[in-house]
Amino acid sequence: MMLEKMRSKNNLAGAKFLIVDDELVNIRVLERLLEEQNCLQVRSTTDPCEALPLYLEFCPDIILLDLMMPVLDGFGVMDQLKGAIPPETYLPVLVLTADISPQTKRQALAAGAKDFLTKPFDSTELLLRIGNLLETRFFYLQLQDKNLQLQDHNQSLAQKVHERTCELEAAHSKILKHMREVEESQIEVLDRLARAAEFRDDDTQQHTQRVALAAALLAKKLGLPQDQISLIQRAALLHDVGKIGVSDLILLKSGKLTDEEIETMKTHAQVGAALLAGGRSELVQMAERIARTHHERWDGSGYPNGLKAEAIPVEGRILAIVDVFDALTHDRPYKKAWPVAEALAEITRQSGRHFDPHMVAAFLSLPHDILV
Repeated sequence: MMLEKMRSKNNLAGAKFLIVDDELVNIRVLERLLEEQNCLQVRSTTDPCEALPLYLEFCPDIILLDLMMPVLDGFGVMDQLKGAIPPETYLPVLVLTADISPQTKRQALAAGAKDFLTKPFDSTELLLRIGNLLETRFFYLQLQDKNLQLQDHNQSLAQKVHERTCELEAAHSKILKHMREVEESQIEVLDRLARAAEFRDDDTQQHTQRVALAAALLAKKLGLPQDQISLIQRAALLHDVGKIGVSDLILLKSGKLTDEEIETMKTHAQVGAALLAGGRSELVQMAERIARTHHERWDGSGYPNGLKAEAIPVEGRILAIVDVFDALTHDRPYKKAWPVAEALAEITRQSGRHFDPHMVAAFLSLPHDILV
């Protein structure tokens, strides 16, 4: 039943698979497994030198790649693919290998792999991992399609307004109608994007909601205008949207992250900002600023740009406090929840270092029992 739901959700049967493995028996096992899931668009090769031509010809949705192969290993294949895959395209590469060393895992993830599974693998786990990767792949495609539809819609709307300037009353009614549709479509896409990011590392799917509520309460306490408070609450839902580009091996790791994994995790701020870049609405523009700056620190030691003090946008400084507070007071894969009193003490200790001192004072006066 679980696999049936997964297949329906991620459209496994409609996906295109490319398998690259020098062992024919491994390819046959994978082909049979995919065939059982009604995945009929499958291409494979035992020659890693054919991977790039097959990608260009077949345009797969996912690549299942072995690492240890003669002539050209999996790292070489991923290096070739980097030059052929457009930067705005999300093409998941799932590495399947018998090499279980941590160094190999780190090297594969650094080379561009989105997930890693060791041989011999569990069939159910493999299908679930494929499903997760394809969900992100199809969401990227859906988002691109939505953007194209919105662009086409805006062009059509502008043409209609130009052609009907003499019919002011009728034209004005149509403009308002189309503007509402565009806004509703945009909000829907943003909400779905926020949920897609949250599905990755929050089983309860409440982290972003709590952070958004806390951000609005702190913004109100700071005396910001109501329209700005509303924008902050809506845009805060997307603060961690960049995590859709971070591997589950890192995102859900129960132990301490390595230095390389920490650096990979930090990229979610830039990835999130890139996903939201170029937005015309105030909501998308604010969401981009929040995604980019919510890990900056008051003393300039944050990332990704090392902004300091009031060079950090006010919404980024607000999110920095409420995001840390929520992370401290709730269970994460790598830690248990802190008591509220200890979390508030940590927020106080970081005043003037991590956080804006003025905002810390305002945050400490909030009713924290409703934020946990």
